[in-house]
Amino acid sequence: MNNNRRSSLTLGVILVVLGGIFIAANLIPSVAAVFRQMNTWPMIIEAVALGLLLLGLVIRVPDMAVPATIVAGIGGILWYQNMTGDWKSWAYIWALIPGFVGVGMLLAKVLGGWDRYNAADALSTIGTSLILFIIFGAFFGGFTWLGPYWPLLLIAAGVLIAIRSFIRK
Repeated sequence: MNNNRRSSLTLGVILVVLGGIFIAANLIPSVAAVFRQMNTWPMIIEAVALGLLLLGLVIRVPDMAVPATIVAGIGGILWYQNMTGDWKSWAYIWALIPGFVGVGMLLAKVLGGWDRYNAADALSTIGTSLILFIIFGAFFGGFTWLGPYWPLLLIAAGVLIAIRSFIRK
């Protein structure tokens, strides 16, 4: 499937899904309640992210998925913090941002862009981001369930990195 057809198909699917969501919000009270709860300032950032993605699809530049996922991820973080009041989580939650880049790389690849990167690079970026998130979260008190065992995460990350150096691409 060429890039034009893939972009058009993706844009069409996004519009159909959005239309279905808005119909559900008008007809089902519980869905409307969720939308009222989501009607906060971080959703403006999510709308910008959706705009970036749609712009990339319209102008046939699938690589726009990367900045779109970064902006969407940051909007999601801010939405979580705004809803819970857990602003101190920024001390470790920023480590998810490289993972948003990895998700954008995967999405751009699916949309037909970024021949320079492969799925393994994107998954490696996501995995590294998750490991950093858990380590920093444990260190800064976000994951109290780890208790005094959080340094084991450092050891596990070191072992994984060392093993990975022996694996040929």
